Amino acid sequence: MTYMEVNNTDVPIELLLEADPSRENVLSYLQDAWCFVAMDDKQIIGICVVTQRVSGLAEIDNISIEPSRQGLGIGTNLLRYVLKELKSKGMTRVELGTGSFGYQLTYYQRLGFRVESVAKNHFLQTYSEPIFENGIQHKDMLRLYLNLS
Repeated sequence: MTYMEVNNTDVPIELLLEADPSRENVLSYLQDAWCFVAMDDKQIIGICVVTQRVSGLAEIDNISIEPSRQGLGIGTNLLRYVLKELKSKGMTRVELGTGSFGYQLTYYQRLGFRVESVAKNHFLQTYSEPIFENGIQHKDMLRLYLNLS
């Protein structure tokens, strides 16, 4: 497995749509983003898209692993790589938004992310189609953060 930064024009949008079903959203944050990938046999199987918000602050906009390769530690290793790279770029804090339940929340918390706030009704107001996980509709978004210093 190889982890590296690539140009934002080289990432497969279809894989990003696995984590964010809105093509419009994906295209909007992809424009000025840093894109980090996990590659296996010259094929991108994982992507993490990050944007710098202000000096020292980055936001993870999307992280997605090929569905057939999930649960193998690829996402954890990719995120660890991304956090190390962000620190080398001078970032001191990383933030992200995720659902208020589900495996994603546990995934981020295992790597040290903490809850900053709750954005009530975010998924209801942002997406035209409801998003379900394990039969439960996502409504609120948790804002998480990790200090890199």
